[in-house]
This record gives sequence, structure tokens and C-alpha cells, in this order.
Amino acid sequence: MSDPNATPPYQPQSAAGAPLSAADDKLWASLAHFGNIILLIPALIIYLVFKDRGALVNQESKEALNWTINVTGAIIVINILSTIFGFIPFVGAILGLLLTLVWVAVLIVNLVFAIIGGVRVNGGGTYRYPFNYRWIK
Repeated sequence: MSDPNATPPYQPQSAAGAPLSAADDKLWASLAHFGNIILLIPALIIYLVFKDRGALVNQESKEALNWTINVTGAIIVINILSTIFGFIPFVGAILGLLLTLVWVAVLIVNLVFAIIGGVRVNGGGTYRYPFNYRWIK
């Protein structure tokens, strides 16, 4: 009979996932760019899960994540400024309208660049976002 109070034997941690095939590497790399349409979360998840499993997905998900960090930061700043200017009677309304237009422009630019990046990577190339500060090296 075995002792019910005995500690279970040591179980080693599972190894990192197997390397991705070329097709899967390209798929996840392009999905990192397409995921930017809904901002930060998809690129972050793809980067954290697949960065060590394929060179292309590492490079492209890092690029997509850097871009979406910048876009998300811009949207947060615009929202904060809109809230602050909302308390100013007349000038605040004008600035709020201008900031709303900037907010819409940022989202449209993000949409366009995310689609371009996803299509380029899916076609077999790579994509570098213009005016992208790279937070993750």
C-alpha cells in the first residue's frame, strides 16, 4: 500500500514549444499585424507565446507590438486631454472636437498600417512601420 500523505514525485517543467513550421511562422507573424486592428492585446499575446518559436514571428510580432504600444499611448493621451479640456466652457469644446478628429485619424492610420503589415508579411516579406519608436529591442 502506498502512503496517502507521501509527496508526489518531482515532475519536470515542460519544455518550450516546438519550433514553428515556415507556414505557421508566417501565419502568426501576419496575425500579429492584423491583430493591431483591435490594439494592444493580440500582438502582446503573440509576442509572448511565439517569440522563441520562430525568427519571423519574433521579428514581426515585436514590430507590431512596438507600433501598437505607440498607438495605444497616443489614444490614452488624447483621451486624457479631451477629459481635461472638457471642463473649459467654450475653448474646451473646440479643442475637444479637434482631439476627437485626431483620435479618429490615429485609429484610421492604425487600421491602414495594420492591414498593410499583415498583407506584406503574409505575402512572404517583412514590414516596418513608419515613425515607430521601438520600445522593445
